[in-house]
Amino acid sequence: MPVKIRLQRHGKKGKPYYWIVAADTRSKRDGKYLEKLGSYNPNLNPPTIELDVDSSVKWLQNGAQPTHTARNILSYKGAMLKHHLLGGVAKGALTLEEAETKLASWLEEKASKIDSKISSLEKEEASKKAKELEAEKLVNKARIEAQVTAAEEAVAEEAVAEEAPAEEAPAEEAVAEEAVAEEAPAEEAVAEEAPAEEAPAEEAPAEEAPAEEAPAEEAPAEEAPAEEAPEDDK
Repeated sequence: MPVKIRLQRHGKKGKPYYWIVAADTRSKRDGKYLEKLGSYNPNLNPPTIELDVDSSVKWLQNGAQPTHTARNILSYKGAMLKHHLLGGVAKGALTLEEAETKLASWLEEKASKIDSKISSLEKEEASKKAKELEAEKLVNKARIEAQVTAAEEAVAEEAVAEEAPAEEAPAEEAVAEEAVAEEAPAEEAVAEEAPAEEAPAEEAPAEEAPAEEAPAEEAPAEEAPAEEAPEDDK
């Protein structure tokens, strides 16, 4: 029965999570498997890998063929190197102790590289957060300055609005005085025209003058006794 070491997909959409399994090549990718060897999570940086190295080497020695991605994972965790060293031990090229020493040295070097990478990633993340925080502080500072400027402008506009009526008041009073001055001659003109219209009332006695002259026309009546005097002489 041909066996493959491959990945079996799990997890939700957009965030896959894989199991590393030994499965029959005739089974579906996400179907039945013979043994679960580990897990692989590519959603983290760096990706996390959990692997049973001894079981993986056992399946490799029994003829299991890893897929391309599975081979890279096995190589990353040292399973492929251990399989190669055990092959050398089986051929007598080196002893088991030498193989274990070489494997331990390689794993130590690999662990130091992984730690260095994790440390550099943490530093980059801290630097990125510091830059984001600084940028956020600058944005907040600019926003506060803009608010202060707007508040000062609003206060200045209110002050100008309060001073404007006081400055315009004399102008309004001047206009009112000019209006009164313009209306005054008109009233005086009316007052001057009024006596001219009443003048005929003062001439009314001139029309009554004939009534005073009436006694002058009756004077001959008083002279009548003078004409009777000759009768006494007779």
